[in-house]
Amino acid sequence: MSRARERSAARPATLRTVAREWTRIGITGFGGPPAHIALLRALVVEREEWLDARTFQDANAACQLLPGPSSTQLAIFCAYRVAGPAGAIVGGLGFVVPAVVMVLALSVLFLASNPPTWVRGAGAGAGAAVPAVALSAGVALLGPSWEHAHERKRLRWFLYVAAGAASAIALGAYLVLVLLGCGLLEVALEAASSERPKAAAALLPAMPRAPAALRLALGSVATGGYGALAWTALKVGALAFGGGFVIIPLMQGDAVHVYHWMSSQEFLNAVALGQITPGPVVATVAAVGYAAHGVPGGLLAALVAFAPSFAFVLLAGGRFETLRADWRARAFLDGAGPAAIGAIGGAAVTLAAALQQPWQVPILAAAVIVLLFDRGRVVLTLLSAGAIGLVAALAGAPLG
Repeated sequence: MSRARERSAARPATLRTVAREWTRIGITGFGGPPAHIALLRALVVEREEWLDARTFQDANAACQLLPGPSSTQLAIFCAYRVAGPAGAIVGGLGFVVPAVVMVLALSVLFLASNPPTWVRGAGAGAGAAVPAVALSAGVALLGPSWEHAHERKRLRWFLYVAAGAASAIALGAYLVLVLLGCGLLEVALEAASSERPKAAAALLPAMPRAPAALRLALGSVATGGYGALAWTALKVGALAFGGGFVIIPLMQGDAVHVYHWMSSQEFLNAVALGQITPGPVVATVAAVGYAAHGVPGGLLAALVAFAPSFAFVLLAGGRFETLRADWRARAFLDGAGPAAIGAIGGAAVTLAAALQQPWQVPILAAAVIVLLFDRGRVVLTLLSAGAIGLVAALAGAPLG
């Protein structure tokens, strides 16, 4: 038994310790998933030695195979391993709740029906930089995804990326069908090429049924009420593959174009709020929920979006090693992952098209240059863009 496992078995973490440490990460975790993973590793592997490095690495890899926010799932899993199911709940809430509270508090200010001029200017400035943040996130994922793809799959990789990008631009709310379709297609192709006829035969008949079920669900929430909001949040929490930023195209179609909960500028503001606050990016969904149905809507959206992450760990946390070794899970992500990266790029296009004022264009251009050279400056870039927008608004620049 490794030293970390011996120590974990001899002195498991108390719920009080989990609450304190995971909340600390939730409050200080600026920078998105890379920062969250680094903070978790520093805590559970290096400082406290609750987990050994291999266990942490395997857990991180398994979380990457699951839909939804991978860093949130990793935080919940680490708490599960050091303090059991109760620890998973306490640690997960400590990691998630601060970001949700901050996003809701800022939403009250930035998404109010008649915000003051300086708030509108700051939102317009930060919103102008959001497409650059999305572009930077997509570019960061392209290299690792391309290297991961086997040579015989690289033509399909290009096609999946293109399908995701085109779908994010043209299909909006139905993007999730394309992500699922790409994943299922890759599983079927992998099954056929690996001489797994039974697996392929089982998958192919199921492929048309899954989109049909999702189309039925989409149709059942057409009114834009709480059911529609719950469906949007569920897509974010349970059907998003390939990284936190894929939530943007999944939310944008519903929030702006289908249900008209918010304008394009307000959506840009919501994404900016999710980026400048610590904790998981998925907390952005709380801003969409607030725009749809006030504070109750924000709380509902956050609850629905994060519930699958808790369920995945509590129900299957003991079998994460099996998941990582499952060829179907890896093949599905080989299809859905590149499509999700393409969707992030498509989202950058639609977000840029939503800018309304000429003075926002130089802010976007400057943000693209900064973030393509230094992806770690997301928060600083958004805050700087917001400050420029505030000054521009006070100077009389049009805000739309």
